[in-house]
Amino acid sequence: MTERKTLILASSSPRRQELIRLLGYPVEVVPSDADESVEDGWTPAEIVEELSLRKALAVLERLPDGAGGIVVGSDTIVVSNGRALGKPRDEEDAADMLRSLQGRPHEVYSGLALVDATTGGRSVAHRMTRVWMKPMDERRIRNYIATGEPSDKAGAYAIQGFGASLVERMDGDYFTVVGLPVSLAADLLERDFGWRVL
Repeated sequence: MTERKTLILASSSPRRQELIRLLGYPVEVVPSDADESVEDGWTPAEIVEELSLRKALAVLERLPDGAGGIVVGSDTIVVSNGRALGKPRDEEDAADMLRSLQGRPHEVYSGLALVDATTGGRSVAHRMTRVWMKPMDERRIRNYIATGEPSDKAGAYAIQGFGASLVERMDGDYFTVVGLPVSLAADLLERDFGWRVL
């Protein structure tokens, strides 16, 4: 982890690990144990940016002295009718979320925080994508929950998995919905840290 040009991902998410490798730099994975509580009244953008930064800073504190590279934290929420949906508590909560999303649009926000492990310099931003979910009857909702996929996903679905069959269309960045906006990460790396991607 002492190599300068290393991205240190503050997440154990397999999908985020896959996406961050698209940036072309060596990757180390250090899961974050940051507090994910939020203040009442925060906007969706504030939620994902603050939690992304918390995750990155929590990992930064645990790095050995002299560690180089950039710590990357990310957080994703689904917003339906102005209400932020996190990960479902159980199968009934997942069913409630899917019922609220079916047949109408919702927004997915993904925050990104990059922190230089050497200087402490940071860059924080987010992207939003609007997603239209197909109408679903109870049988389809229950069959999807039975796959196990919704259990640890914001909004109770994964667009990169079986959940792809539930989505009608989207307006925005696909990778924002998956959980790590790759294009935004490339922009921040280049603009704020001088790291070129391609």
